[in-house]
Amino acid sequence: MTRFYEIEPSLENYWRAIILFGRNTASYKFALAKALCDLDIRNKTRFSLDELAIPYAKHLCERLKSYPKQITRDQSSFLDFLKAFNEGKIDYDEMIKQTVRYGFNNVIDAFHNVHGSEVGSRFFIDERKAKGGIQLTDNFFILCQGQQYLSLKEETEARWRLVESAWENNISKKLMLVEYEGGSNILFGRSSIKRAALTSARPALNGYQKGRCFYCFRDISIDVNSQELADVDHFFPHVLKNCDSEKPVDGVANLVLACRECNRGVCGKFERLPSVVLLERLYIRNEYLITSHHPLRETLIAQSGDSASKRQEYLQNVYNCASVHLGVKEKWEPRPQGIAIF
Repeated sequence: MTRFYEIEPSLENYWRAIILFGRNTASYKFALAKALCDLDIRNKTRFSLDELAIPYAKHLCERLKSYPKQITRDQSSFLDFLKAFNEGKIDYDEMIKQTVRYGFNNVIDAFHNVHGSEVGSRFFIDERKAKGGIQLTDNFFILCQGQQYLSLKEETEARWRLVESAWENNISKKLMLVEYEGGSNILFGRSSIKRAALTSARPALNGYQKGRCFYCFRDISIDVNSQELADVDHFFPHVLKNCDSEKPVDGVANLVLACRECNRGVCGKFERLPSVVLLERLYIRNEYLITSHHPLRETLIAQSGDSASKRQEYLQNVYNCASVHLGVKEKWEPRPQGIAIF
């Protein structure tokens, strides 16, 4: 998945690659990412494991209260200590001691690795053997000062919630389909047993679009108080549900984030069908979703095919059907507002 960040090799996209495409066998990567963001970096660049353990363990303890499954294995000595702390069986100092002892064994080594190779920029240096901690790099400080920093924090939270949901539902044995509810702007997981709210759609999708409008590549915001708040748009117009109620119009394969001008401006898309060029862009974006792991991967494969060729054929068939149903000859295209980055 190096294409994701090689097209635009920014620090934000290296961070997103780690969060979206890094290996998910435990939630420790998300906890470490959030812990790094919690550190007081005003006058300090080096942090001991004891210092790092405080925000790191805090995030995991909080999640364990609601989502006990934070790892794919059946047992974890580290998580057992955190659960014991939550249950009042050990005190705070002992919990931090055990976090330092067990909590960082693999996550620090693996944090920067994506699909077997390291991303192009590191956000910290492992100094555990020499100095008992980590050294933050200039890249991390630059990342924290960037315009997208707050969005990256929200994206990390959304990604963690999606992975938790997959493990909670044992998704390898019981598929959970992720769909969108427009009134609440929430992604819901639907399985054979239950339907549950997962996370807000905007931060869950924003990272895959690198903080840009899907159509014109204008910068977008996922801050609900921003005047530039992105719209969650249906690539294939929602009216197509009238054509075939079985079409996954509200599925993640058909959801993109768009600026308001593209979605509802004077020359916006509204219920028009986008051009074939934009259909190809949707395919690429969906392959990003598939290259990341539970539960978006399983959802898209179930809805659109278990191979790249089948997924391309699926999108083309939906596109052909939409063209007939909408009766359009001229497809919609936006006015570019930035360079193509996916």
